Amino acid sequence: MFKSRFWKNFDWILLVLALLLTIIGLIVIYSTSFKAASLVAPVKAQNQIIFAVLYALMILSLIAVLVLGKSALGATRWINFGAFQFQPSEFAKLVVILVLAKYFSANYDFIDKPRHLIISLIYVLIPMGLVLLQPDLGTALVLGAIWVVMAVVARVRWTYLGGMAVTAVLAIPLIIPHLKPYQRSRLAVFVNPTADPLHTGYNVVQSTIAVGSGQLFGRGLDAGSQSQLNFLPSQPTDFIFAVLSEKLGFIGGMLVVVLFAALLLRAVLIAARAEDRFGMFVAAGIITMLLFHVFINIGMNVGLLPVTGIPLPFISYGGTSLLVSLLAIGLLESIAVRRKKIEFGT
Repeated sequence: MFKSRFWKNFDWILLVLALLLTIIGLIVIYSTSFKAASLVAPVKAQNQIIFAVLYALMILSLIAVLVLGKSALGATRWINFGAFQFQPSEFAKLVVILVLAKYFSANYDFIDKPRHLIISLIYVLIPMGLVLLQPDLGTALVLGAIWVVMAVVARVRWTYLGGMAVTAVLAIPLIIPHLKPYQRSRLAVFVNPTADPLHTGYNVVQSTIAVGSGQLFGRGLDAGSQSQLNFLPSQPTDFIFAVLSEKLGFIGGMLVVVLFAALLLRAVLIAARAEDRFGMFVAAGIITMLLFHVFINIGMNVGLLPVTGIPLPFISYGGTSLLVSLLAIGLLESIAVRRKKIEFGT
């Protein structure tokens, strides 16, 4: 009976959309290996225990990054396992979503009590703090956005949220002096990207050139001056959308945006049909995570947002990022197949 319900409720459209985005990502990543000269190979108590262990392992992995991690571009975010690299902060997003979903669903009718609000904040502030120490401002912002949206879904009072928002804005002048030099330079470049086009503004300038040079139909997978001649940095990761736009043009870029929009709409539908509050909260957290990644990554690729190391889900190169994105789709499918039957006469 469960198998029949499983396949009946399985969201094939969501799966196909995720696979299409992953395939596009593989194609574009492969295309970055084309160079001008040659081709380079490129029970409740039990549940409570499980969530506690999951959260503790996540915190320990983030601490391990600070002690054992590999540094790159002034940040320490990866742990090496031989030829492989593992980025705990990517998995932290899913763990935070699950832990907050568990807490918000269990305390849904009492969430307006300050005690519950503070506890939920502690759950997210601890990993945020550890991620900021790496430093990884982008992932910290993702975790913060996840808490905000899930708090809204939990119907936390707007006066609380508004007060926190005002506090956060007033704290900005106090936070900026404590940012790393490269983070402050990224903010300066966002305000005026042409002030230093050969140094601090180089990434943004080359990215916008790549996006524009693709025009309507693109230069082709084996062409494109910015990507092929290596003018564009971090091609398979941070600036993959710029590579995609240069090679596949406006049409290719819009296709990816439409696929992401369709995937997120399917996720919203799954959240609306969720069998219980826990599933609803998990879906809301995943939607926030994916939407934030897409919005920030594409925004920085076209020069509308400051540069930050946030990958484009399914498309950017990175095993941990892809695995977390596919795990998120798996969680959404699990929520979908367990939803209440809404058909009449069944």
